[in-house]
Amino acid sequence: MVKFTKGSLLAHVRGYLTNYLPDQRRASEHTIRSYGNALEQLCDFVKDQRRTPLADVTFDMLDSEMILAYLSYSETGRGCSVSTRNNRLAAIRAFIKYAASVDISTAVFAEELKKVPVKKQENTKPVGYMSMKAISTIIEQPDVTKRNGLRDRFFMILMYDTGARIDEMIRINLCDLYIAKKSKITLHGKGGKDRTIPLMDVTAKHLRKHLSEFHPGGAGSDEPLFYTETHGRCNRLSQSCIRKFLKNYGEAARKVCSEVPDSIHAHLWRHSRAMHLYQEGMDLTLVSQWLGHAQLETTLVYAHADTEHKRKAIAAATPSDSPLGKRLNPARAAVPDDDTIKRLIGMK
Repeated sequence: MVKFTKGSLLAHVRGYLTNYLPDQRRASEHTIRSYGNALEQLCDFVKDQRRTPLADVTFDMLDSEMILAYLSYSETGRGCSVSTRNNRLAAIRAFIKYAASVDISTAVFAEELKKVPVKKQENTKPVGYMSMKAISTIIEQPDVTKRNGLRDRFFMILMYDTGARIDEMIRINLCDLYIAKKSKITLHGKGGKDRTIPLMDVTAKHLRKHLSEFHPGGAGSDEPLFYTETHGRCNRLSQSCIRKFLKNYGEAARKVCSEVPDSIHAHLWRHSRAMHLYQEGMDLTLVSQWLGHAQLETTLVYAHADTEHKRKAIAAATPSDSPLGKRLNPARAAVPDDDTIKRLIGMK
């Protein structure tokens, strides 16, 4: 059993994520997950930079230089926006402030963080997105003769078809699926806002195949659609696992297709699907509703579309060369060795 030394960085992370945020701050599930992801990414970055086990990452390693390096990596290495970069910094500051309130010896690190400035946002840049050829090439990379490859291929197909956020993909349970002549799926968005998305017929076929392979017994309705097996136990697929296989497949695809971007991340798939729908004639107001945006422009408040309307618009906007209309055919996605530690401290 993994044990955490009292007063250690990971012990404070556990207290912050599993006690302070949910019990004392009454933070939402989404907020806790967002803060946990930021701390997970930071700890992974520090671990790699210092070449030390996750359990040995300490407060002393979180100096301003390291934090700045991590934030820079978030932008250049992971394709995060300036806004996301600043949100990561805010999450780190909130955690350090908590740690200082329960352990005065960590107060010095709160002072160190003051050296790290919030980055001024530049003028809005055009949304980045992938071409259909790039998407098709990436989806063709998994080895579907292996279970992980079959899972990863369908994950990418569903993520593209629905335009779902990575967190929404992870949270899909079997009870969120409606499989019939016209299949659809319920996504749980930010702020507890759910939305129903119709599935293309070919995606529904891939879904049935995925269910026959990974859920043959028709297990409990709250069972996650996507999971990974560790030591014989099934756990919900993690963001780190998803980031890893997207990166691997992107690198493999780039060797055979020059249109594949240098950085492949989950939100790029969402941008790509939305842009393709818009370019093929889907009304922008409908795209906004379909994406589940919390705030709409004034010109969008009059728009309302039911599930069937969305289905017809999406079907009409999906070109014949879409990866959703093909039978798709290198390394297996690996579960990070530190998953057990992260789960114990509430990062997952």
